Amino acid sequence: MMSVGVSGASGRMGRMVAMAVDRAADLDLQGLFDPAADAEPLAGLTISDDPDSLAGCEVVVEFTNPDVVMDNLARWRSQHSHAVVGTSGFSSERLTEVGDRWGEGPPNCLIAPNFSIGAVLMMRFAEMAAPHFASAEVVELHHDRKADAPSGTATSTAERIGAAKPEQQRAVVSTELVDGARGASVGGVPVHAVRLPGLVAHQEVLLGNQGEWLTIRHDTTDRTAFLAGVLLAVRHIPHLPGLTVGIEGLLGL
Repeated sequence: MMSVGVSGASGRMGRMVAMAVDRAADLDLQGLFDPAADAEPLAGLTISDDPDSLAGCEVVVEFTNPDVVMDNLARWRSQHSHAVVGTSGFSSERLTEVGDRWGEGPPNCLIAPNFSIGAVLMMRFAEMAAPHFASAEVVELHHDRKADAPSGTATSTAERIGAAKPEQQRAVVSTELVDGARGASVGGVPVHAVRLPGLVAHQEVLLGNQGEWLTIRHDTTDRTAFLAGVLLAVRHIPHLPGLTVGIEGLLGL
C-alpha cells in the first residue's frame, strides 16, 4: 500500500484529495500539511503546520499556491518523496527549472495543468483542430477566489494551439483602445480570463475560418471532477521517471 501525504490540506482541493486518498483501498493517507493549519482533524489526522509531518510519505500531493510551490517541491525532492502537483502558475520557465532540479529521478514529479479528464480531452481536441483553422482564441472562466490569471489550463491550451498553428491569420490586427481589450498573448494566441462569483472552472476554445467557426467547451461544475485524475497520477507516479507534465500519457493520448 502506497503512503500519501497532502500539502495544502486546509484548502478546498487539498481537503477533497485527502478524503479521496483515505477512501482508496490501495492508498494510505499518512500526513496532512498546511501552514494555515486547520484545527479540525481530517480523515482522523491532524493538519500540521510542520512540513516534516510529510516525511516518509512515498507520494506528496501538492495543491498550494504559486508563491510557495517551488520551495515545497525542493523539500519533497530532498526527502525522496514523489510529487503530484495541481498548483497553478507553472510557466514554461518554471517547468524547465523543476525539470533541472528534479533530474531523471527517482523520486519523480508530475505537474498537471488540469486533472479533469474532460479538460485534458478538450486541450487535446483543440490542439488537433488548430492546424485546420485560420486562428483561435481561448476564454477561461473561474471563481473569484482564484489567485492567478490566466489559468494553467488556458496557458497550456494556448501554447499547444500556437505550436500546432504558429501563424495565426487575421485580416486585421486590431488596435487596443483600452489596454488588455484583446486579452493576453500566449504562444501568439489571445487568452481572456474571467473571474466571477458562482463559477468553478470553465473554458472555451474558439477556432475560426472564413464562413465557419468551431467551439470546444468544457465545464467543471464540481471539484470532484479532478479527483479521478489525481488518484490516477498518484498510482502511476513511481513509474514516471523525472518530470512529467500533464496526465495525457496516462490516458493513452
